[in-house]
Amino acid sequence: MSDAKNAKTFRWWNIALLGFTTVWGLNNVINNFANQGLAVVTSWILIMILYFVPYTLMVGQLGSAFQEAGGGVSSWIRTLSNNKLAYFAAWTYWVVHVPYLAQKPQIIMVSLSWLFKGNGSFIKESSPFIVQGLSLIIFLAFVWLASKGAATLNNIGSIAGVAMFTMSMLFIILGVSAPFITHVQIATPNMTDIHTYIPKFDLQYFTTISMLVFAVGGSEKISPYVNKTKNASKEFPLGMIILAVMVAVSAVLGSFAIGMIVNSNHIPADLMANGAYQAFQFLGQSFHVGNLFVWAFAITNTLASAAALAISIDAPLRMLLGDADSRYIPKSLLKKNKRGIAINGYKMTAILVSILIVVPALGINGMNDLYNWLLNLNSIVMPMRYLWVFLAFMLLSMNLDKYKSDYMFVKNKYIGFGLGLWTFFLTAFACIMGMVPKMNMAQDPSSWWFQLALNIITPIALIALGLILPAIAKRTNEVEDIK
Repeated sequence: MSDAKNAKTFRWWNIALLGFTTVWGLNNVINNFANQGLAVVTSWILIMILYFVPYTLMVGQLGSAFQEAGGGVSSWIRTLSNNKLAYFAAWTYWVVHVPYLAQKPQIIMVSLSWLFKGNGSFIKESSPFIVQGLSLIIFLAFVWLASKGAATLNNIGSIAGVAMFTMSMLFIILGVSAPFITHVQIATPNMTDIHTYIPKFDLQYFTTISMLVFAVGGSEKISPYVNKTKNASKEFPLGMIILAVMVAVSAVLGSFAIGMIVNSNHIPADLMANGAYQAFQFLGQSFHVGNLFVWAFAITNTLASAAALAISIDAPLRMLLGDADSRYIPKSLLKKNKRGIAINGYKMTAILVSILIVVPALGINGMNDLYNWLLNLNSIVMPMRYLWVFLAFMLLSMNLDKYKSDYMFVKNKYIGFGLGLWTFFLTAFACIMGMVPKMNMAQDPSSWWFQLALNIITPIALIALGLILPAIAKRTNEVEDIK
């Protein structure tokens, strides 16, 4: 009885803060400003209302309905449909981390460049071949470290997580204080004109919404806490709405601050790589502390990226293989070393990520274009895992009488199904439109077509590999008499 009482200790403010640290990061502001300029302010408000709020509330109902599932999307799918779909959900969750892992070494190198050189020249001057060669070495070194079960990296990750949250708060301070820093010349003209903040809803605009979807995704990680929330039916949705307000305020103020530093009408090509550092450089100069904030962010980003690299090599793979069905996963992938590491799974990860590190350097000219392309590829591929959340909600909506929950987002099954279908469609639309390269085709047609080909082939190839594994499992596991 006391255990049950203690379990209901989360309040709406706990849920909001937990969600904020889980979902939000200051690079979300930079990356979307780089795509849309100050018009992104309107886009943030739209994505919050039309996507983020229903997404988080759907996750709440799913987490409440499947209390024993621990919030795992594949376990929701298994309960609502079958093992085969659950395998594909788990596979998608794992495989979308491949581009994520491919970019982390780049982020580490950019951070170290700012730490030691104090500027962003690295991304402008470096050869893609050299950088990707170093990226490959860094990545393989982390694969080796993770295979040794280096527990220290988890501790580094915890410290870096707290530090990154602190830097995000500093960034919000920048947004709040920017209007009052009167001695600074504002880079973007007409910031008081409402038209500066209205997007032009053309093809170019729709190719950028995948980055917005990517920025606000991941709230399914909060779902296990629904049943730990006091008066969940009222306080959980309140916490989620407060979370949406916090994210929107952070995004709008951050975008406003970037608009003071960077001309929204002439956005630098290296803003995605260097924008956060330039913002902290501006903040440091405004408060007369030099490059202190730049150094702090560079160290924080290096540690956070290193920890994320090591953890993301291991954790998604454990989720895929931990509850493996022998009909879909070849037994050879389950082989473990003396430290309990799925060594062949690590090898598969290493091969896929290495290919994604090396191949783009052969056809994309310039390190900055390569960095931006890989970041945009993440915005195409990573949201694919959210599709399973919305599919699960649609299936749940059609079976409300069978699965009861303390918290209900929508009680009408048809409205619930419609909302799930809307968010599913919007995510799929964003991923498909995001495949169009963001660079100017006229400047480098061959690189543009190469990027388009990679943007289409990469997600198809990653998903196709998930179709091949069950065929291998069927052939090899039966021979070895695996049930």
